[in-house]
Amino acid sequence: MNLVKLELETIPLGYPLPFVLRSSSGLLLAQRGYVIQSREELDAMALRGQNLCVDTDESGEAHRAYIAKLHSLVRQGKTLGAIASAQFDTPSPPVDSTGPTLTDLTARPNWQDIQARANTLLRNPGGSGFRNRLLQLHADLRLLTQRQTDATLFALMFLSAGETRLYSATHAMLVSVVCMLAAKQVLRWPDDQVDTLGKAALTMNIGMTELQDHLAQQTQPLSNAQIQAIDQHSEKSAEILSALGIDNADWLEAIRHHHDRSPGPLAGRPPALQMARLIQRADIFGARMAPRATRFPLPSTAAMQASYFDEDHKVDEAGGTLIKAVGIYAPGSFVKLASGEVAVVTRRGHTPSTPRAAVLLNRQGMAISEPMPRDTAQAAYKIASGLPAREVKTQIPLERLLAVV
Repeated sequence: MNLVKLELETIPLGYPLPFVLRSSSGLLLAQRGYVIQSREELDAMALRGQNLCVDTDESGEAHRAYIAKLHSLVRQGKTLGAIASAQFDTPSPPVDSTGPTLTDLTARPNWQDIQARANTLLRNPGGSGFRNRLLQLHADLRLLTQRQTDATLFALMFLSAGETRLYSATHAMLVSVVCMLAAKQVLRWPDDQVDTLGKAALTMNIGMTELQDHLAQQTQPLSNAQIQAIDQHSEKSAEILSALGIDNADWLEAIRHHHDRSPGPLAGRPPALQMARLIQRADIFGARMAPRATRFPLPSTAAMQASYFDEDHKVDEAGGTLIKAVGIYAPGSFVKLASGEVAVVTRRGHTPSTPRAAVLLNRQGMAISEPMPRDTAQAAYKIASGLPAREVKTQIPLERLLAVV
C-alpha cells in the first residue's frame, strides 16, 4: 500500500470520486464512484480518517489521470473552488464494437468497482468517451450474464437490497441483466435484439440518475419540480442519448415508452414496445425490493408478484417471462426454510420455486460460521416464505457469499 495525502480543496464535490478514498492508516472511507455531497461531509470524513489519502498501488491509473487534470487546471489559473467542482473522468479501455470482451474483470469480478463505473457513467453522460464506456459496461454485463448467470444475479440482487446512495446505477444494471436473461433464455430473441434491450434498460433513467439517487434518501414529499422531472425523464433520457450519438431507433423508442401502462400479450407489438414492456415489468420488480429512506424493501417474492400481475390484476406475459428466467426466489434474495433456518438463495433450481440456497442463521436465529448449502427441492428444506433483507440479522460481505454461489 502506497498512501498519498490529498488536499481537501482538490477533491470534487457532487461528482463520483475517481478513485478509492482511504484514511492515513489505510482504512476504506469511500469507494470509487461515491459522491461526496458537501464540504461538511468531506470535513467529517477527513476528521474520521485523520487525513484523506489515495493508495497509488490500488488506483494508479485513476490517480495519474486525476493529477494530470489538477495540473492542467492549475496551469489555466483556475481557483480552488473551480478545481474542487471539476469533474474527473477515469480512463476507459476502447471498445471493439464487433464483440467486446472482459479485459479488466477477473474470474470473480469486483462488483463494487462495476457499481462505481456504472454510477460514474450514468450520472455524467456528457463525460469524455461516454459512448465507448457505455458500450464497454454493457458488454461486461452481457458477458457476465452469459458466463456467470447466477453469480451476476446474486451480486446485483444483494447490492440492490441494501443500496441507497448508488441506487440508480445498481437498479439499472439489475433491470438490464434480468431483461437480457428473459429475452435470451425464455423468449429466444435474436442476439442483436437482446443487446438493444439490455442497453435500453441500462440507460432508461439517464435523464434523472442524480435525482433518483437523491429521492432514494429523501424523506420529504416530492416537490412540484421533482414530479415534473420524473414525468419527463423518459423523453429526456432518449434526447440525451440521441444528442450523444445513439441512433438505434428501437433503443430510443423503448426508453421513451418504458413507463407505459400497457397490459396484454407481447405478440403484435413492435419490437421496441415489446422491449419497453419487459423493462417496465423488471423496473417494478427492482424498485419494490430496493430500500428507500421512507420505506423498507419488500422480499423478492412480493416484488416479483408486483411485476407478475398487470394493471388489470391479470397474469402479465412479460412479468411471467421474468419469473421463468429468474425464479420466484431470485439468487441473492433471502428465505426462511421449513427447517426454521434462514438462508440466502444462491442458484436457480429446476423449477422457479426450488432454488439452491445457503443457510446463514440456524433454527435458533444464530449466525453460523460458514454458510451451509441446502436444496429447497427437498421437503425438509423447502421454502416457507421470502424474507426482506432487513429481517436477516447478520452481515456477511458480498465477496464471501459469492464464494458459495
